[in-house]
Amino acid sequence: MKQNSTLEKNAPLVATSLSLLLAVVKLSVGIMSGSVALLASAMDSIMDMFVSIFNYLALKISDKKPTDEFSYGYGKIEAIVATLEGLLVFGSGLFIIYEAIKKFFNKEIVTHIDLSIYVMVFSLIVVFGIVSFLSYVVKKSNNLVIKGDLLHYKTDLYSNSAVLLSLVIIYFTKWFWVDIVFGFVIGAYIIKESIELIKEGVEVLLDVSLEKEEVEKIKHIIRTTKGISDFHFLKTRHAGKFKFVEVHIVLEDENISLHDAHTIADRIESAIKTIDHEANWHIMIHLDPVDDSQSHKY
Repeated sequence: MKQNSTLEKNAPLVATSLSLLLAVVKLSVGIMSGSVALLASAMDSIMDMFVSIFNYLALKISDKKPTDEFSYGYGKIEAIVATLEGLLVFGSGLFIIYEAIKKFFNKEIVTHIDLSIYVMVFSLIVVFGIVSFLSYVVKKSNNLVIKGDLLHYKTDLYSNSAVLLSLVIIYFTKWFWVDIVFGFVIGAYIIKESIELIKEGVEVLLDVSLEKEEVEKIKHIIRTTKGISDFHFLKTRHAGKFKFVEVHIVLEDENISLHDAHTIADRIESAIKTIDHEANWHIMIHLDPVDDSQSHKY
């Protein structure tokens, strides 16, 4: 658990350092060559650099322990950051499309193609390394902020490949309009991917339920626990590393002792926590001697 936490905290710093290197190189050559696709890739790297810094700060805040003022912790800061990142990526996609359209009407051509190709090959190698590293961190932590970072660099990987392909085509054919087409396509792809990240962040902010598979496991645990006749008002949500479960269970024995009823609830709680050992579970079980689901509205 401690190793995963260290990975999460260091991941944005590693990404920031490499993004700064890529941004400086691509922006310099992009301005020299006039390639809208290369400039678009440079803008994306600059944005990724600042977003990674923001992610680092967000992870530090979300990892804080609950306080009297924020008794449920700071987990939702990850969803806020992911939503903001998605909006930023969406904006960068629109900017790239705008630049492509402007270049089309101005009839600009690309220069320094050889140097641009070398830069993009170097960029692809670096970004592939970042994506591999962040993918490993996401598998270990399932952190929403790192997922946002990974999205940025995946779009970088695809967009860099597209930029390189467009430069190679221009080098051999002198079809300068290819740069405009690829710039437009990259912008559209980035917009599509950003919408998914925005959707995921907003869902967490709106207290979306846990994954369907996890909810079904929770239901199975409750149904198969001895001493339970039924359950109702099951509610789940998550925020960062925290997962929340609320449920009313109906006890078979109306006259059961408080000690025995509490033991049953403990068994359910312990079993639910085995679903995800990495999560911080907050489970609240209401004990009902009779089914009162019809007398309450939730």
